[in-house]
Amino acid sequence: MSDVVEKTLTALPSLLSLDSQPGSAKLSSTSKLGNLIRGITELTSKHEEEKLIQRELASIKEQVSSPNTSMRQMKELMVRAIYCESLGYEASFSYIHAIKLAQQGTVLEKRVGYLAVSLFLNESHELLLLLVNTVLKDLQSTNLIEVCMALTVVSQMFPKDMIPAILPLVEEKLNHPKEIIRRKAVLALYKFYLIAPNQVQHIHNKFRKALCDKDPGVMTASLHIYLQMIQENPEGYKDLTASFVTILKQVVGGKLPMDFNYHSVPAPWLQIQLLRILSLLGKNDQSTSEIMYEVLDESLRRAEMNHNITYAILYECVKCIYTIHPKSDLLEKAAKCIGNFVLSPKINLKYLGLKALTYVVQQDPKLALQHQMTIIECLDHPDLIIKRETLELLFRITNAQNVTVIVEKMLEFLHSNTDDYTTIDLVGKVAELAEKYAPGNEWFIETMNTVFSVGGDMMQPDIPNSFLKLLSEGFDTVEEDRKLRLFAVDSYVSLLQGEPGKLPQRFLQVISWVLGEYSHLREELEPATVMRLLAKLLDMKQTSSETKSWVLLAMTKLVRAGQVFQSAQEVSETYGSSMDTVLRQRAQELQHLSQDCELRARVLPQDAGLEPLEVDSSLSFLDGFVSEALAAGAAPYKPPHQRQEELAQAKALSLEPYGLSLPISMSSCSIADRQSPTLLSMSSGLSGDSTDLSHKGSSTTLKLDGVKRVWGREGYLAQREAVEEAAQVEVPSPLRSPSQQAEADSSHSQTPTPTPTPEPDQEKQQLASSLFFGLSSQSSVCLMGKSEPTPQRFRRKAKGQASSSGAAEQISNSLVSAPSAVDNFLCNNLLDSNITSQVGISSSEQTSELSQGPATTNGTCDTEAESTDGDIKGSNPSLIIGDNGLVAADPTPHKDPGSPKDFCLSSHLPAELSELCRSEITPLCSNQSLGLSACHVHKEDSLVLVVFITNSSDAAIRQILLDLDSEQLQVSCVSDSPVEDVTSHSVAMHQFSLTVKRPSVHVEVVGMVSYQLPVGTPQEVQFSYKLPLTSFIRPLTVSTEEYGTMWLSFSHDTKQNLTLISDGEEPLTATLNVLKEKLQLHIVEIIGMEGIIACQLLRDQPCLMHCRVHADVLAVWLRSPVPDLPDCLIYHCQRALQEH
Repeated sequence: MSDVVEKTLTALPSLLSLDSQPGSAKLSSTSKLGNLIRGITELTSKHEEEKLIQRELASIKEQVSSPNTSMRQMKELMVRAIYCESLGYEASFSYIHAIKLAQQGTVLEKRVGYLAVSLFLNESHELLLLLVNTVLKDLQSTNLIEVCMALTVVSQMFPKDMIPAILPLVEEKLNHPKEIIRRKAVLALYKFYLIAPNQVQHIHNKFRKALCDKDPGVMTASLHIYLQMIQENPEGYKDLTASFVTILKQVVGGKLPMDFNYHSVPAPWLQIQLLRILSLLGKNDQSTSEIMYEVLDESLRRAEMNHNITYAILYECVKCIYTIHPKSDLLEKAAKCIGNFVLSPKINLKYLGLKALTYVVQQDPKLALQHQMTIIECLDHPDLIIKRETLELLFRITNAQNVTVIVEKMLEFLHSNTDDYTTIDLVGKVAELAEKYAPGNEWFIETMNTVFSVGGDMMQPDIPNSFLKLLSEGFDTVEEDRKLRLFAVDSYVSLLQGEPGKLPQRFLQVISWVLGEYSHLREELEPATVMRLLAKLLDMKQTSSETKSWVLLAMTKLVRAGQVFQSAQEVSETYGSSMDTVLRQRAQELQHLSQDCELRARVLPQDAGLEPLEVDSSLSFLDGFVSEALAAGAAPYKPPHQRQEELAQAKALSLEPYGLSLPISMSSCSIADRQSPTLLSMSSGLSGDSTDLSHKGSSTTLKLDGVKRVWGREGYLAQREAVEEAAQVEVPSPLRSPSQQAEADSSHSQTPTPTPTPEPDQEKQQLASSLFFGLSSQSSVCLMGKSEPTPQRFRRKAKGQASSSGAAEQISNSLVSAPSAVDNFLCNNLLDSNITSQVGISSSEQTSELSQGPATTNGTCDTEAESTDGDIKGSNPSLIIGDNGLVAADPTPHKDPGSPKDFCLSSHLPAELSELCRSEITPLCSNQSLGLSACHVHKEDSLVLVVFITNSSDAAIRQILLDLDSEQLQVSCVSDSPVEDVTSHSVAMHQFSLTVKRPSVHVEVVGMVSYQLPVGTPQEVQFSYKLPLTSFIRPLTVSTEEYGTMWLSFSHDTKQNLTLISDGEEPLTATLNVLKEKLQLHIVEIIGMEGIIACQLLRDQPCLMHCRVHADVLAVWLRSPVPDLPDCLIYHCQRALQEH
């Protein structure tokens, strides 16, 4: 063992405080751990190590089981067990003793116990439940060390179901006077947010308080949470942009203590974190980006040292500059920085430059032209990582003009590559480029043949599947289909006539399918010839059983009346008695179908791929069988993931308190050991003479009313085919010849000085012209990753009417609000100890007030506060500016319902909608000629979105086309005849019915309106409309018996503790009434300290809630057949109770 490892292991006992005596930094000669380490380092074989460790583990097991072992000795034993586990040997017998040591020992012994637990157990380990009470006790301790240890364990590993038990205590630690406690509490909440985000939604205001903490460590810890939340919803935190900019200015300016410096660079990891946050906030938002320009320029200028950490900061700066709304001088400096990286002789910096160039080339393809000769040289670089990153860069700049050369370079690299991961990645890229930009049929088939040969059986299975699907579906013309299939047949016949034994199994499967499906297109090719070639594959020893089944299926397709009958019979006899059931089935099919031509024509019709195939993915034809089985007492179907969860829960300890015994008839209704809280409610209210309730649940027959179709989507999810976006390539202008710059621009001092590039030879110039053809400034190139709709070489036929959704990439024009209290706090002094934490508390209130100004913000506090009942009060749509220069109207979401504009537009509502409950009419966007407004109307069975199109000009607006789309909603137009023309100074109205496809806390509809003015070109405007999920919640009226039956059949659930409300009446009744009023829920029954509630999500997506008062909190358990619905509903319950 190396000296470094030995020294590290030698220092382990002192770090763990095995000996508390002063001067015991080194292992004593009598230390058992020291003897173990020395013994292992002197061994010469793995077998000797195993024998030594097994003897050591046996000794440890004997000592930990002894009742005479003291806690001090137990601490040393745990350290030795940790060392054995780190070497890969199981010491599971010590797990329970590690938990006991964390529970009963002194501070130093508890530290070793907590360390052992964190190393031994994972988050799903059943023994971790025994540590919950210890963590609760230590969190309430007055000893800071115990509190720190408990928070450390919580932030590393803690059961998801136990989060509600300790969440209030962790929240309290955010106000602790010691900064280390506050920092660890923030990290614990960050862990909670990662594993259960809905359970910490209600404390977002406290995250803001942590952001403006006077200790930089606490503020830095809060950035982890904000980075995660901004990645999921950047629009909701635009108002904090100025705060993040202020923090970055102070960090770059050296305002933090010297302890945060690394190699004289002020808090480099904090800078990187802030730059990532700013890039997310400034993307496609000009007003937000303008706030960042100054600090980004300062960050580039101050990164002056030649050190790896400054290079990392520069890389993040470059990515941020090219992500946010562009500014010319910043782009120029970032491009020069990338150039210095790319031209650096150091391999690490060159790789960093290629990585940055790969990222920014999608925004600025001309930047690749400036370094084309360097990129060419990197293709021949001896470092494989440099080569791979260069090919990734070429993949991003591929177009129809240079696809041949780039694919050739990729295939050359694949032939010499030995890394499996790189092979799988590049094979997928080559297949994608071949399908998208293939110049001809011959090139496409030959390229895919090379892909199948090089990729082998390691490639992703979707590559051959996509290729076969492309051949089957065909393209725009029948002639093109025939040419491509004929060339594929000729190519594969020639391959089988050569050496098929060298071809991968997946390639042989593709060949078999193509020859069986399309060999008849080549008239001069006899079926007997193809049968002989396929029979050769069956005789090869290396052919797998799966490939043989493909071959037998291809032979079945080749059988014709009176043709190759003898060969088919011989093959079927050979494999008719195979031990492989699949091969035996295929052989029987071959035998019967070769004898019955009429049956074969029906089962395997020729050119069947040209006809659309209808598949009943829900298996609805089995509904009758399933209903009969359920009536006979069969258990409902459960998906595999649910069965795994229930199996894990069955092994875990039950934390539910015992209830009163149930009547026999009730307990017999339990299915698969899933206890119904409805039955608990009934039994808890039973008395000696309460025969009514007992009789109510006495039926032993299973009621099928309301049972969902278990063989529907829950059982077999239909896979949606990913529709590939086509890419368009315009005819490029002639490429200017690549010339080497005579002298390089003066580079910044933060990057190494590039070495002069020698004059390229003629061969490299020609290669550069081929690779970078189509990237000149006049050409509109479609780069990989951009969604430019363009015709591609192979376009599949449309199988149905595609949904017309005109929602393109959204560009938010929401402005950043005035500086909040967080900004003022940070601008004054980040580290001023005199400023109290009350500033952070008022930040959300001040932000909410400022949001009523000329800016539209989606801050955490103000947005969520209005959205719980926002379907009645009004929505908060995000405004998007179009290419025609539309200016956002007054974006204040809450307008007076009695305002003249609202009254004027509401008069256009139909009579059947005007009397229903609706939201306020909210302006979306407007310009001099057209304005858009919207509201949503609540109906009992649906939610109607009404969009008003106002023509404020003196001329008519023609050819109006309104398209809506949503990822979470199903949008359907309910207007009888869409309005195409709007006369001057008039209003048109469109109605859309909304239903939920995928539940989310807030759902959003994006849309686009295209129209034609009398003068000018057609124009279009994009917008979005956001509304809470509570708009789609409706009461579900069911009886208690129906509730119990439905509860047992639902598979997705969540649990949470809520705050009780006391308004002069019984707390449970008051709380449930508030939920009923705000969320449109139906209270089924209240029995004692328990209650059951039912609701449904439009349409027909039920959710059941069981509530129980326990320890002055409301323990809520929700169940639903819809996966995300319980989590979303529990969030709105929290918001509703907080706002009350």
